[in-house]
Amino acid sequence: MARSTKVYVISVAAELSGMHPQTLRIYERKGLVHPARTSGGSRRYTDADIALLQRISELTSEGMNLVGVKKVLELERRVADLEAKLIDQRSSLREKAQSHELVPVRQTVTVYERRH
Repeated sequence: MARSTKVYVISVAAELSGMHPQTLRIYERKGLVHPARTSGGSRRYTDADIALLQRISELTSEGMNLVGVKKVLELERRVADLEAKLIDQRSSLREKAQSHELVPVRQTVTVYERRH
């Protein structure tokens, strides 16, 4: 964790996320959230953890069970990763095109009809 990262004890994290501390413990056991631990074993939640808890709350309030929530969160992470890769690829292609490593080719297609 970076030094500038805000960390919260479980009671503060519960209050910020609008949940009961026991709910946070359950979510951790279910693998939905992974708070950092102090050397003494106390949980420490970051702002990212709080945002994740709020997302979980949104999904469960829409009627989704925890198995569904876990799957949605996994898919959202995968989409975000793929979007980041796509941005990197586009940037790389732009750089190559600007350095003339890639030469744009203009193609036209002419359709010929065969007459019998």
